[in-house]
Amino acid sequence: MDLIPKPDQVIAAAGNVAHTLLYGGLADLRPMPRTLIDDGELREVYHYRPAPDVLESGDPVLLVTPLAAPALCFDLRRGCSLVEHLVSQGRPTYLLEYGQVSFKNRSLGMEHWVDDVLPDAIRAVHEHSGGRGVHLVGWSLGGIFAMLVAADRQDLPIASLTILGSPVDVTKVPLVAPVRPLLNLTTGTGAITRAYRALGGIPTPLVNWAFSAASAQKIVTKPLAVLTHLDDTDYLAQMEAVSRFMSSMTAYPGRTFGQLYHRFVRGNSLARGQMELGGRTIDLAAIAVPVLVFAGNTDGIAPLPAVRAVVPLLTGSPRVSFEVVPGGHLGMLTGRAARGTTWQVIDEWVDEWSAGAVPSPPKKPARKSPAKKTAAAKKTPAKKTPARKTASAGTIGSNPSRRYGSSGSRALGQR
Repeated sequence: MDLIPKPDQVIAAAGNVAHTLLYGGLADLRPMPRTLIDDGELREVYHYRPAPDVLESGDPVLLVTPLAAPALCFDLRRGCSLVEHLVSQGRPTYLLEYGQVSFKNRSLGMEHWVDDVLPDAIRAVHEHSGGRGVHLVGWSLGGIFAMLVAADRQDLPIASLTILGSPVDVTKVPLVAPVRPLLNLTTGTGAITRAYRALGGIPTPLVNWAFSAASAQKIVTKPLAVLTHLDDTDYLAQMEAVSRFMSSMTAYPGRTFGQLYHRFVRGNSLARGQMELGGRTIDLAAIAVPVLVFAGNTDGIAPLPAVRAVVPLLTGSPRVSFEVVPGGHLGMLTGRAARGTTWQVIDEWVDEWSAGAVPSPPKKPARKSPAKKTAAAKKTPAKKTPARKTASAGTIGSNPSRRYGSSGSRALGQR
């Protein structure tokens, strides 16, 4: 609103206030209709049903939710929902979420998600979609899970990876960098370790507090932002939806949080491109599918340098594209600007790397040997489909008419 509001702004503001008081809000928070197609321990795979007049076609997209954050990140509100956008275009759209984590799940480590949950979800989507390759879209920790699975399981029918706001080098995260020297003073039995072991993980209230602390500046300025946008219905609806999202966090299982704390925050292991998990070494250089990486230009949780650090590690990928888009950690995925930036790039990317039906993976693949695997041992030329050879560097990310962030966007071709 202007400092001295115009008559039409006053009328719009009055209407928004009245609607909020009478109906409880402005945002259309109806979830997109979906059907459960597969489930297991902390694994629920949903298929979003298209409208009767929309015909599904093309390769499926599987949205990979991070731990602790609700699946609302992909279906925030009508008019600003990545799910709604994909479904309205007839794209077969699926979601992986984990349900409520409880104390009984405290012994589950990252192996549960990397070895079982995500591979089973990929196979379920592959079969449900008629045997087509699956395009993984992972946000935050969901993106890290997707990368680890793609590097470790080249037998899975993964067509491409899209990673949004996944910090690989935590030394580049301002919220974490100042405390890392203090964390390294302990030997793994410090106060934080004892606390999450006693609690069986990180309970929901602490997760809510941590996410709020990361967004403290926005929370402090929220009342002023509301007052200055009282006439902007779409802006107020977005704030409502984000508030609901932030109040819907879930817990971290104890052992999984311990691995994230010691290996990512303290050890920064993924910045070197390798991670020890389940008696083996997973190397990001073994990813043999195209990878699209997004960073938000105002993301404080996963700032641009922390996300961009993954690009030189993906030496086995036939194409890596790096995009800078507007928004913070959630905004880059489902903010109002994402409708004309992030989502359009995802559309182009999935279309470019769609190849139709691919062979079905085995139902119960043999357990991998615990021996360490090198990048050379994991990369197999036969896994690279000829139709997906390295594209020229002038496609996604280098369009001169698309400039989203102050740092620009660019495609980075690999050998």
